[in-house]
Amino acid sequence: MIQKLLKATFLSAFIFQFVTVFQANAQFGSGTQWTKDGNSYMQAQNGSIVQIAIAGPSKDITLVNAALLTPQGKTGPLAIRSFAFSQDGKKVLIYTNTKKVWRYNTRGDYWVADLTTKTLKQIGKDCPASSLMFAKFSPDASKVAYVSEHNIYTEDIASGTVSKLTSNGTKKLINGTFDWVYEEELDCRDGFRWSPDGKSIAYWQIDANKIRNYLMLNTTDSLYPFTVPVEYPVVGQDPSRCRIGVISLSNGKTTWMNVPGDDVQHYIPRMEWAANSSELIIQQLNRRQNESRIMLCNANSGEVKTVSAETDKAWIDAKAEAIGWDWVEQGKSFIWLSEKDGWRHIYNINRNGKEKLLTKGNFDVMSIERIDEKDGIIYFMASPDNATQAYLYKISLNGSGKAERVTPADEPGTHSYDISPNGKVALHDFSNSYTYPVSDVVSLPAHQAIGNNPASSRPRNATVNKPEFFRVKTADGVTIDGWMVKPTNFDPAKKYPIVFYVYGEPADQTVKDTYGTGFNFLYAGNMANDGYIYASLDNRGSPAPKGREWRKAIYHQIGLLNIRDQAMGAKEVLKRPYIDTSRVAVWGWSGGGSSTLNLMFQYPDIYKTGISVAAVDNQLNYDNIYQERYMGLLPEDKHYFVDGSPLSHVQGLRGNLLLIHGTGDDNVHYNNAEQMINELIKNNKVFQLMSYPNRTHSISEGAGTRRHLASTYTQFLKEHCPPGAR
Repeated sequence: MIQKLLKATFLSAFIFQFVTVFQANAQFGSGTQWTKDGNSYMQAQNGSIVQIAIAGPSKDITLVNAALLTPQGKTGPLAIRSFAFSQDGKKVLIYTNTKKVWRYNTRGDYWVADLTTKTLKQIGKDCPASSLMFAKFSPDASKVAYVSEHNIYTEDIASGTVSKLTSNGTKKLINGTFDWVYEEELDCRDGFRWSPDGKSIAYWQIDANKIRNYLMLNTTDSLYPFTVPVEYPVVGQDPSRCRIGVISLSNGKTTWMNVPGDDVQHYIPRMEWAANSSELIIQQLNRRQNESRIMLCNANSGEVKTVSAETDKAWIDAKAEAIGWDWVEQGKSFIWLSEKDGWRHIYNINRNGKEKLLTKGNFDVMSIERIDEKDGIIYFMASPDNATQAYLYKISLNGSGKAERVTPADEPGTHSYDISPNGKVALHDFSNSYTYPVSDVVSLPAHQAIGNNPASSRPRNATVNKPEFFRVKTADGVTIDGWMVKPTNFDPAKKYPIVFYVYGEPADQTVKDTYGTGFNFLYAGNMANDGYIYASLDNRGSPAPKGREWRKAIYHQIGLLNIRDQAMGAKEVLKRPYIDTSRVAVWGWSGGGSSTLNLMFQYPDIYKTGISVAAVDNQLNYDNIYQERYMGLLPEDKHYFVDGSPLSHVQGLRGNLLLIHGTGDDNVHYNNAEQMINELIKNNKVFQLMSYPNRTHSISEGAGTRRHLASTYTQFLKEHCPPGAR
């Protein structure tokens, strides 16, 4: 689901990330472009690429000037979206003129600047404009490989000779990249990898020929309406066929990996070269996504062997990082995250499957940040004592000793780190609910500020209406985290309306100690000044670092358990004497829209007003990877989908309801809204509806859309849940 992207969109208006916006290469989401020694990073700046020293008086060094990046006949340099240097540093690959594929700008044009010959050359110039995807240098930088229109190509940089490695690619047979659902739910985009010796390329092939198109209807962009097809496998529909091949550049032959099982009834979300040029390593998930196998594949014969396997009574998450596999000990073993002992921990697994637990204790590893093999340290994020925050920890690479916190104790909140390849320094970002995001450079493991942004100079924004974090224990014995923003000039002797912001599904948590928490991006005005209490709760099933049982209690229970947790938590909050229980509103987007409807329908005695945006009203409408992961398979588990869907509880509505949906939503299709409308009509339930023609899941396209959406939201809320003290 895309809820986390929506949150990132509105928070970006308030958060200025100083150093982490620089992209490492031509891939999406690849972090900072560090120099090999780890003492500097590189950044596109005014049409040039410059090297910026981490610390000291060193001046920025221009590595590639704007003149070299100006194509012949043009008056200005290329607009650099991202860039990647060859391993020898003598060439740089420029990504520009980008276009969006579903969520991100992952196709565009590529150019190679040769720093030795001072020449600039476009790659794939005979392909359609802005059609190249995921271009990358061969290890020796003599070639560039890329995907265009579902086929994989290589191009010799010196001669310009283009080799078409696959020729059967179509919109339904996809080589080197992925279909809609793999991208949306498994974070798969870049679908091919150069072998370390540059002699072959491993790639995914996705066969979506049997996936039916969902036909969205465009009624505004031409005189006659037309359909917009999106390949979309709904719950119960088989996934696309998926297989892994290795193509030899010398003869063009593909060797397919003999991955066991029906290639329709499984997923392969992760694949990389296994620290050599003769083997691949993959992760395979079964259709139910509760069995994970890590396999080594012989690239020459296709023979496959399983080196590690685990099962879960609920589901198993795919490898967290979409690109890269963390090998140590010169490729003898790798680092892996697993929840098999009830907490997300770091394991070392060798090629024979022997495992060693590296982190121990009742806490979750949130993410691995850097493996510093030279000094024998793994840096990772965790927050054992407060699930709303995030801190840097370290552990010995051999698993000896206990995990140690690296982040200073006097900076409570949420931290993020981009650690240099040498493990000695990190670009560090910090914020909490009352501190505007600030950035500095710190040494590791001492965590001492260096460079021009010492910690002592960090601004603190102790706002009057900062969120208050709290915990409540429900009637079911569940302890829930929450936050609340009280009105300006709050008077505890008076009563105020309360608006709950809800998400409720496994894709995100809403209770985080970060800047922007407590801000309602859809409210036109200031909620605190207008006299609202604004609050949010995190139910079981949210991806908080509270252990496997917390996160996976929601299995088979989306729409029921999470809804009860929210309602029981709200009941505890409403016991506070300054809350007017006759003015209780709830709202959410995407999965939060679904939760809003279920709360309004199942607990009408609590929630009087609801605003549901882009909701999944019927879980049987949503895509198979997401919904089947958490709810099971058809036909045996159909009752879970039905019982948890808002559509099954419409008869409970007693309050004021506003439905909002974009008719061009390719994620949560507009048929969800129309099915809900029909059921509300059938049950004689009065409601209001705002449809946005041809807007997607973000409802952001078109002049004035976001302003109108905010005005609609705010007017409905004020009318049915009036602000102010009484």
